[in-house]
Amino acid sequence: MWSVAIRIKKNDTVKGKRVHILILDILKKGKISGATIWTGTGGYGKRGESNIHVEGISVNMPLVIEVIDELSKLEKILPEIKEIVGDNGLITMHEVGII
Repeated sequence: MWSVAIRIKKNDTVKGKRVHILILDILKKGKISGATIWTGTGGYGKRGESNIHVEGISVNMPLVIEVIDELSKLEKILPEIKEIVGDNGLITMHEVGII
């Protein structure tokens, strides 16, 4: 099994649609077993800081979409995800053992 982590920001959009929603649609269409979106409370990278404001307004929080599935299934959907994420995020992949 393989794990893919896609790091983006919550406010990222492509053609007016949120990137994390587009990615989830691709994963579902590709019959990926499941995905989890993790919300970060802050961070920084090449595009600057990502943070959340306490007053109930969330501004550009970092998100990590984590997926674990078979390599053959992931390889089919990764090109489309890479096209959407582009240079505005980071995609990592590594082999994992399931207990």
